[in-house]
Amino acid sequence: MDWNRTKSIFIVVFLILDIFLYSLYVNRYNDSQNLGVLGEKTIEARLKDDNITYVTLPSNIESAAYISGKVHNFTDADFKDMEQQVNYSDGSKAHVVFSKPVKLKDVSEDASFTEFVQTNIKEGASYSLWEVDREERVAIFFQKTNNRILYYNMNGVLKVHWNENDEVTMYEQTMIDNIEEMEQQESILPPLQIFQALYSKGLLKPDSRIMQMKLGYSTLVYLTKTQVLVPTWEVRVKLPDGEIEEYFVNAVEGKVIEIQEDKQEAEEEDWGV
Repeated sequence: MDWNRTKSIFIVVFLILDIFLYSLYVNRYNDSQNLGVLGEKTIEARLKDDNITYVTLPSNIESAAYISGKVHNFTDADFKDMEQQVNYSDGSKAHVVFSKPVKLKDVSEDASFTEFVQTNIKEGASYSLWEVDREERVAIFFQKTNNRILYYNMNGVLKVHWNENDEVTMYEQTMIDNIEEMEQQESILPPLQIFQALYSKGLLKPDSRIMQMKLGYSTLVYLTKTQVLVPTWEVRVKLPDGEIEEYFVNAVEGKVIEIQEDKQEAEEEDWGV
């Protein structure tokens, strides 16, 4: 037997096998990449088929970190320079009544409430206006950090009440201190994947329009004095009848967050004592 010839045949066979396996790997890789692109096109096509439109989407947010903070305990020192009557609930909730009601510039303008808060309330600049109920005469603010809102966290809420003379008579406040980012940065899911999560649950209705998409935080872990919050996409959708719905999706894992109980608590809880 010609061993040199046999050895050459084996070498050629193994070389061909290696080339085949490599080409198989490349084809599978390319298929997986194409599936990703097709997945994006699929959700875009589905939205188009259902006449679901959306505004320009954020495209520059690739990563963000979890954050943590501690519940603030109010003391008289927080209000020593103000003409107010203050009561505390569990130390972490302040119920404040003005001795002399403070006039708002124009209750028809949201900016009037923001100006009042920044001028008259401790750490007022760290709150962002979320909702104004002019029928009930109450404005709700959520705390923020680095211009990102802490959504429906009951330890970071401010409620401002005014009377029929457009004067602020009282407010209720909770606050989170020592907010810090955790060291590890997490990859943030892009908007189209968030739409996919909402669409798969039937939350995006035909003929609706996605009006807003912002990154903020929602509470991941509730502890007595410490809070851990996860990056969260807020999605506001306008339905065909004009009603606005809001949804929240974990920006790291893509899970739709159920915050109905937190929302109801934020809107209805009475902190008065």
